[in-house]
Amino acid sequence: MKKNIVLIGGSHGIGLAMTKELQKEHNVFVASRTKEEIEDLNITHIPFDALTDTLDTSVLPEEIHGFVYCPGSINLKPFKMMSLDTFHEEMDINFFSLVKVVKTIISRMAEKSSMVFFSTVAVSTGMPFHTSVAAAKAAIEGFARSLAAEYAPNIRVNVVAPSLVNTPLAKRLLNNDKKIEMMSERHPLKRVGEATDIAEIALFLLSNKSSWMTGQVIGVDGGMSTLNIS
Repeated sequence: MKKNIVLIGGSHGIGLAMTKELQKEHNVFVASRTKEEIEDLNITHIPFDALTDTLDTSVLPEEIHGFVYCPGSINLKPFKMMSLDTFHEEMDINFFSLVKVVKTIISRMAEKSSMVFFSTVAVSTGMPFHTSVAAAKAAIEGFARSLAAEYAPNIRVNVVAPSLVNTPLAKRLLNNDKKIEMMSERHPLKRVGEATDIAEIALFLLSNKSSWMTGQVIGVDGGMSTLNIS
């Protein structure tokens, strides 16, 4: 069945990897600030800034079978160097903007539809310098579980929790070979993630192959959250 899939922020990184695959078989609607990377794809683009805009639902289908929220942040600093504004900013882009969009589209979610959000390995595994992003992503995990319980069995809600992924969002941490090697060594599988690693799991959660899964947080992190090989 050809599904209607809405991606918030599907023009870069993990979202772009998903968009490229989904548009082969489904009707894809991408709401994002930029569209250069997706102009040649078979999708409908909606200009949208998650921090400032209200999603224009007039161009969306009446029934949405899949929804993905991709915007996020990587703001790694010592806690003593973070202002309260930093925590507000992290919550705004990661959590409050997600809630705002979900409230906008929830009435259009079809029966047996699927929603996918993104967290981080730093929620389940305490890591220095991650206080703000871990707090914001933890809010997503709690929200997703409660939403999944409230809307079962009609809407499934699951979360993907990656470790470091080689995307434009992480370019500051992976901008040379030495940094990539160092970050790779921290993972039991000895490499950082690629956008396709995370996209494949998210695509699975959107598909009927995951029809008996909801309220789950799936770690896709090269073994970081569960293995200690030091």
